[in-house]
Amino acid sequence: MGSDSKIHTFEEVAKHNKNEDCWLIISGKVYDVTPFMADHPGGGEVLLSATGKDGTNDFEDIGHSEDAREMMEKYYIGEIDEETVPQKRTYIPPHQMSNDTASEFFIKLLQFLVPLLLLGLAISLRNYTKKE
Repeated sequence: MGSDSKIHTFEEVAKHNKNEDCWLIISGKVYDVTPFMADHPGGGEVLLSATGKDGTNDFEDIGHSEDAREMMEKYYIGEIDEETVPQKRTYIPPHQMSNDTASEFFIKLLQFLVPLLLLGLAISLRNYTKKE
């Protein structure tokens, strides 16, 4: 790694998201892993899935060996400008619908009346078919 490493923006790195041109962000560093795509034990698709975002969690979750970490050095091309990386999105639950007592009452009424109507229809049909 050179002492005067290039600073890349997130937008610049995100453009490199193909098999023929693949850059990753891991721990604030940018790696051009294009030459490694065919050799990656998990396949090139795994590397592609980490493009367009900070792939640090993906990388750390796998538990890479020290050899893998040392191998990364030859793909290092610079640092990421942290100010350009989008903030992680926090989960916002969907808007809860208010409890409308009128609609709840209507649903409970239907749950009671529909079976009664079906029972009445069945009894009427049975009586009608007996007469003939």
